[in-house]
Amino acid sequence: MNWYPWLTVPYRQLINQYMTGHNHHALLLYDIGGNGIDALIYGLSRWLMCQQRKNEKSCNQCYSCRLMLTNNHPDYYLLDTKKDKNSLGIDSIRRVIDKLHTHAQQGENKIVVLPHIELLTDIATNALLKTLEEPPEKIYFLLQCCQSYCVSPTLRSRCLYYYLTNPNINLSLSWLTSRISAEPITILTALKLSAGAPLKAEQLLQPEQWQRRLTYCSVLVDTLSSGNILSFLPQLNHDDIDKRLYWLISLLIDALKWHQGCSRFIINQDQQSLVQLLAYWRSIQTLLKLTDQWLRCSHRLLSITGINRELLLTEQLLNWENL
Repeated sequence: MNWYPWLTVPYRQLINQYMTGHNHHALLLYDIGGNGIDALIYGLSRWLMCQQRKNEKSCNQCYSCRLMLTNNHPDYYLLDTKKDKNSLGIDSIRRVIDKLHTHAQQGENKIVVLPHIELLTDIATNALLKTLEEPPEKIYFLLQCCQSYCVSPTLRSRCLYYYLTNPNINLSLSWLTSRISAEPITILTALKLSAGAPLKAEQLLQPEQWQRRLTYCSVLVDTLSSGNILSFLPQLNHDDIDKRLYWLISLLIDALKWHQGCSRFIINQDQQSLVQLLAYWRSIQTLLKLTDQWLRCSHRLLSITGINRELLLTEQLLNWENL
């Protein structure tokens, strides 16, 4: 698994807690996504499993380390959360918990890794809580979430909470520049569009994905110039609607910033002409109303199951045209 330079400091902070006896049997790590938190959890797991630790490093040579490197350690339990699942039920949790009341096969620690615990159902959460309140000895829980507001407050109270912040912007830009061949303003824009998460920015900067966004912006310019707002529907009506709505809303918010003389704070640094066009296309009151409408539209599309996406987008574009 890849290691990223911005993970070294949080890794040392967390390992130091284990080394000084200030650790907790349940660690809840939270980030916005795109910062490599799975690599951090794996690094912690490697250290906890190592039988011949070298201070804050695992030895990479003992039998436990070799098993971890081949993903075959019998005392390491990773709950597989498939992307197509929108919840984690009681059966998944029980399968893991049932394995915790036996002796470790390597005679040391057991580790349970639970990614995306915000997907736990209420019943599954209650089952996990019982184990967290009275955990067997030498068992460590490494929990991860990207939406902390969806995690049960009771579950959070049973864990040591750690927030993995975004890396320093200069470090992120340096890392991205070493991996992606692109103009500095392009890399900066991708990082801003990714809320400062470098791995998300790297994914956005892949040629096919970045070209998709450039086409999106180009069509929006033509749409505004022609006044036929409904012609923008094919650019929005895609399976990645959440991403495409975010692009549009970020441009509208940038236009509001531009209107108020705050252009240095815009996200879409590579699309300043489009942002300026939006800023002076209508009054600031109209921009505010339009932004609010698209935010509401985005919420409905992403939160209401089975909603007619094309119909709702058509309605919203017609409202925009009427403005």
